Amino acid sequence: MNFKEKVQNGCNIIGTHVNLIDANITEIFGKLGYDYIWVDLEHTRISMDNLYEHILAARTTGTPVIVRVPVNDLTVTKRTLEMGVDGIVFPMIRDAKHAEELLSWTLYPPYGTRGCGPKGAVSYGIDSEKEYYGEGHLKMCRFVQIEQKSAADDAENIASIPYLDGCILGMHDLSGSIGKLGDIFCEDNLELANKSIKAFKAHNKTVGVSTFATDAETLMRYKDMGINMISTGADYDYVIRGAKATLNTMKNEVRF
Repeated sequence: MNFKEKVQNGCNIIGTHVNLIDANITEIFGKLGYDYIWVDLEHTRISMDNLYEHILAARTTGTPVIVRVPVNDLTVTKRTLEMGVDGIVFPMIRDAKHAEELLSWTLYPPYGTRGCGPKGAVSYGIDSEKEYYGEGHLKMCRFVQIEQKSAADDAENIASIPYLDGCILGMHDLSGSIGKLGDIFCEDNLELANKSIKAFKAHNKTVGVSTFATDAETLMRYKDMGINMISTGADYDYVIRGAKATLNTMKNEVRF
């Protein structure tokens, strides 16, 4: 199955986060065998040029790329789509109306309001634009992040939106939206998360989570909640932990 089919069938899929500029990171992750690579434009200084390099690096390994775009940024969203990404993630969704507006940016008429201008998405005209304007552009995955209480409360309506492939829980921001930032497994936050999971599962749509946690206990907890798409870890954290371990070895074991 390709990435879209895995998402639509609710398969367990594993991804990791790219926050740094160097596309060699994406190439390495791709060769390791992740199901997809999440490139973040919301919280990083990755430019559009950097993004394109990450996409090209991922393609050399055959690994799908999903991109989290900045909040409510039509221009960045359009430019990301024209690169031919495998999936797009819209953060900080408020409610179903907000989600519908953002999803419309990714869909050509009569499905939505996306402006014509595919570039990399149709190999600069080598592939058929006519086919892409029809069924072709629907092959990309579309996700929204549930990280606001208002979105969780409206999860049933959000989950019913056509061409939306799933939601991705942002447990930290979700906890912040109820005044309990960082207490991600508190009862109130879990109630909102489970409400979202139930709604999307009822519509046979994928439920994901984005977490920098990499410990088995936390990840197993997410799995047991019914989450089937886990984006875990981050490039900079892998570097820090590896560098710390080496330094610790040199100082405390080698006693250098």
